[in-house]
Amino acid sequence: MAAGGSALQWHEERIAAALAPLLPGFAAEVVGEIDSTNTELMRRARAGRTEPVLLVAERQTAGRGRLGRPWQSAQQPGDDVAPSLTFSLGLPLAPADWSGLSLAVGVSLAENLDPTGEARLGLKWPNDLWVDERKLVGILIETALPHAGGAAGAAGDAPPSRYVVIGIGVNIGARDAEGMRTPPAWMRQWRPDATSPAVLAELIPPLVRDVLAFGARGFAPFAERFAARDVLRGREVVLSDGRTGLCEGVSWTGELQVRTAEGLQAIVSDEVSVRPRGMAL
Repeated sequence: MAAGGSALQWHEERIAAALAPLLPGFAAEVVGEIDSTNTELMRRARAGRTEPVLLVAERQTAGRGRLGRPWQSAQQPGDDVAPSLTFSLGLPLAPADWSGLSLAVGVSLAENLDPTGEARLGLKWPNDLWVDERKLVGILIETALPHAGGAAGAAGDAPPSRYVVIGIGVNIGARDAEGMRTPPAWMRQWRPDATSPAVLAELIPPLVRDVLAFGARGFAPFAERFAARDVLRGREVVLSDGRTGLCEGVSWTGELQVRTAEGLQAIVSDEVSVRPRGMAL
């Protein structure tokens, strides 16, 4: 149970025991409140703590999404359904090519949150999960160089091993849409009995297996699975620099392919925002 007397039962010992064969020394921690689970694991990595760990927060006061956008999460004392599930997975990883990690993570989450396709859960490059044009899940990936002065940076040219922190936010219950450009989706719309602990227990074992598979084989084994849920493929899109074009899907190495007036463009930077034409960023 998390500090603060939460009504939620997370069963973190059971999760840790299940994953120990895959990640020796793996630990699962739940805290009642923290600034950001990603920020905390990055702090630990810079201090030399690079053990594999799952950190779950019932409330984040400074949660972060991609491009510095805030990710709000809050659970009131006594609630058995938090508006969102927020957690970070940290572990050493040494893929030959980091390209496509966020896409592989998205594939893993989508296939386990919506295995039958009933919810029409799709993947929006590079790291969002959508239901009917509304965001359900956000992913934020950061890496640290624990043995090189604690420098942190984006996944790219890397030494043999980095410490990767994979932050995930899943909307479980209804969310307040005030101030949002598009109202969010939430799991209880198609799974009325969904709870944060149950969803976490479903997601973590396959997520760890898929991240380790990515470390061994890269994005290629995930490419067709991503394509099956790609919400941008075949649509006119607008890039954050104002260019427009037809999205032709994602390459075997995770690049977004957009055919513009200048020809086929391979979008590799996750600092580039992409939206379907007519939808606000």
